[in-house]
Parts: sequence; C-alpha cells; structure tokens
Amino acid sequence: MTRDFIEINDFTILVEEANSSEVTIDSCSFDEPVIAVALYGSGNVHLSMQYNGKQDDYENTKGLALSFYADEHVECVHTVSANKPLQCIVIATSPRNLKKLPNNEGELFTDLLEQLVKPSDHYVEGPRFFMTPEMQNIVNGIFNNRYEGKAKMMFFRSQITALLSHFFWQLSILKDDGIKKGEREKLYEAKEILSNNLDTPPSLNELSRIIGLNTFKLKKDFKELFGVPVFKYLQNERMDKAHHLIRSNEATVQEAAWHVGYDSLSSFSNAFTKKFGFRPSEIRQ
Repeated sequence: MTRDFIEINDFTILVEEANSSEVTIDSCSFDEPVIAVALYGSGNVHLSMQYNGKQDDYENTKGLALSFYADEHVECVHTVSANKPLQCIVIATSPRNLKKLPNNEGELFTDLLEQLVKPSDHYVEGPRFFMTPEMQNIVNGIFNNRYEGKAKMMFFRSQITALLSHFFWQLSILKDDGIKKGEREKLYEAKEILSNNLDTPPSLNELSRIIGLNTFKLKKDFKELFGVPVFKYLQNERMDKAHHLIRSNEATVQEAAWHVGYDSLSSFSNAFTKKFGFRPSEIRQ
C-alpha cells in the first residue's frame, strides 16, 4: 500500500492506493483529533476502527463517501480484498482549525457534521452516502493526473475544494430527500448489484423484485439518491471499468467491450466516445 500526505491550508490530504493479488492488511492512526471525509475511488475494503477495547467494523466499496471523527486513541485497520485495487482519499482537519477555515467551511462542518464537531467518544461515525457521478469523476481525475510540482499542488487544491463542496451539498440534500432508511439500504443494494454484474445486468423489473422495491420507487429514488437514472449509472460504470481495463493493459479494446457486456465493438466504441470524448483505441497512443 502506498500513502501520500499533502498539506493544503489547514487540511491534511491522505491519498492511498493498494493493488495486490493477495489480501492486504494495513493500519494507520492520527497524531491528534481529526474530523475527516473519506472517498473510495475503487476497491472493496474492510475497515476496522479500534479504540479502548472497542471495535467498529465497516465494509467500504467503490463510490462510497463517508465521514468520521477520530482521536489519537483510534487505530484504522484496512483489509483490502485481493485483485480489487484500492483508491482512497481522506480529507482531514483538526477541530481546533474549524474557526480558521476559509470560505465558511468551518460553518459547514459545524452545521452538517455537528456530531463530529462535538464528539461523544474517541471515534464517532458521521453521514455516509454513495458519490454522485461528478464526485466520482473528480476522484478518478485525482488518481489519474499527470501534473508535477507547483502545478500538481494547484490541481489538488482545486479538486479537494470541489470535492468538499459536492460532499456538503449532498449532505444538505440528503437531510431533506424524504427517503426512509430501509428504502435507502435497498437502493444501495441495487447499486451494488449493478456494479457487480456489468456484463449481465438484471432488467429493471428483475432488479425491483430482487431488492423488494417497486419499479416506480426504484427509478424515482435511485435518481434522487445517486443523481442519475438507474441505467445511466450502469452505463457510466461500464465505461469507467472498460477505460480502466484498457488503460492498465489488462484487456484489449475487444476484450474490454465483452467484459462490460457489449457484443458489438462499434456500439461499445460509440458509447465510450460519447462519454470520454475519444475512442477506446486512442487510450494507448
């Protein structure tokens, strides 16, 4: 596992990557209390937050955005699944810095993450949700950038600011979206089913039956929660997966098309070009 620490104003940015054919276990801790936002660009990770004889366990996966408070007594143990590369960004700041943060960021933390600003224990879980396509694109861009030196720092500063803006905007929306907790869990399940079956996804009726939510609620609330219609999400996931396979030389263009459920190479190429603005064959050039 590789970790890069970047200091931007009063934020510490932790950029983590791991890619192994075997299960990888790694841990980290904090030198002082922090309020943090973590965003998973890829991977399938078991996270264990251990403190004072207690342990809170979570299963974190691609697209998840979460928040938490942790002090110096907490150890964060990541168990990364084999053959599922991890990409994670953690944006952290100390509670003592909130009043100094620019652009009313401190007020946003206090208003929307009050349970983290005034913690009741060494570790406190905050809100979590799946990223919008805009957030996922920013995270992908951070891991795939080619900037160096001062230009890289300028890029990171702009992207982290954008991520926090999206995160807090989504929090404000989720507070008032009217989706019940049980239904929200079913929508998360639907999202996972689609992500895990890119080559042979269920129909809308099949997906509705599997999660136990009628098709009208599925279509309406999926778009409300994730920002895109059900099969627009599927299409985005297919293209992102294909892009990764081709860019990392794990598959040819034809193999990538098959992997994400396309029998027709021309249809795949057209869909890919529509999303990214260039043809799949141009990635390796």
